[in-house]
Amino acid sequence: MKIETKCLHEGYKPENGGPGALPIVQSTTYVFDSTQHIADLFDMPTECMYSRFANPTVDAVEKKIAALEGGVGAMCTTSGQAASLLSVLNLANAGDSILAVSSLYGGTVNLFAVSLKKLGIECIFVDPEADEATLEAAIKPNTRLVFGETLANPALNVFDIERFANFAHKHKIPLIVDNTFPTPILCRPFEFGADIVVHSTTKYMDGHALQGGGVIVDSGNFDWANGNFPDFTEPDESYHGVVYTKEFGKMAYIIKARMQLMRDFGCYPAANSAFLLNIGLETLAVRMERYCKNAMIVAEFLNGCEDVASVSYPGLPGDKYYERAKKYLPNGASGVISFNIKGGRERATKFMDALQLAKREVHVADIRTCVLHPASMTHRQLTDEQLVAAGIDAGLIRFSVGLENVEDILADIKQAFEASK
Repeated sequence: MKIETKCLHEGYKPENGGPGALPIVQSTTYVFDSTQHIADLFDMPTECMYSRFANPTVDAVEKKIAALEGGVGAMCTTSGQAASLLSVLNLANAGDSILAVSSLYGGTVNLFAVSLKKLGIECIFVDPEADEATLEAAIKPNTRLVFGETLANPALNVFDIERFANFAHKHKIPLIVDNTFPTPILCRPFEFGADIVVHSTTKYMDGHALQGGGVIVDSGNFDWANGNFPDFTEPDESYHGVVYTKEFGKMAYIIKARMQLMRDFGCYPAANSAFLLNIGLETLAVRMERYCKNAMIVAEFLNGCEDVASVSYPGLPGDKYYERAKKYLPNGASGVISFNIKGGRERATKFMDALQLAKREVHVADIRTCVLHPASMTHRQLTDEQLVAAGIDAGLIRFSVGLENVEDILADIKQAFEASK
């Protein structure tokens, strides 16, 4: 099936006489015919037995997302942050190091630089455009992974997935890519060598600002038995000695994440949340096409506006990442635009407060146009040096173009520019 069809038909297959729409299995528990059956599941939890880490409704959505990304399996979480955290904890232990690009979403930077440090995991940040010598200098014998973001939030750098995948694989470690903004409709990182993909499903996948969520997707392509990951090849005593690479093969990573981390942390979404997410996924392909079309028109307008110092949108000819976007994002660069307004932080605040259609909110990638000031909001916790590394200026505005008629969006921008003078 083509990806547009997968959005509608993957994950849930109605049985004869069964409901046509994905059912909500609103239950914490599941009943079995024998004690032995349950005992067997505690050795090898391959069926739903408790909704802290498995539920039929969520399972259907996980299968759909795995199919969209081209992976062998997926695991949903309660937030994108949880997905990023578990994707790392599945590989790194106290005393290990990870490598991440500096242009990541601010919440991820704080997660890696502060919270992981408290757990004894070091994160070394590198410029996404760093040369090979710089990257090599950042690698250590205990480095367990490389982490990047397809489209950086909010700087909109386009991550060179293939280059970093080759670099990671040279050192026998995987590349994890946050693919939130493009979604698998615009980019499938596995096709360029990435090994694990994470998403904040709160954004375009949900699309309607209804519920938070995240997901981890396993490509099934990485060799976990290469000697760098003994947790995959040695017996797990917490599961009666199971060896993940032996028992689960290509699905070793995602099964280990569920059996160990989801079991212990329990950050699993409710069935109703998965049901709402599935509604968003069904229209994802249609919506992404419209987001990209509207955003391109808005980006072209802003690029020619005397009130704007600079515009970042990889789909715009002349953008720093335009050529790279043609490789990784040939069908569009999402609906998010970042631009620097002349007048800095004060003018940016006035402009945002003057908007009437666009909503001022801590959100992005919604069906409705919304706007945010990263330096004082989502990236407020970053130092001045970290803001520069993330490509964020005091006058930077993140503008998330929605599905409204684009003429109405442009009219709102024009009147806000006038009002902020």
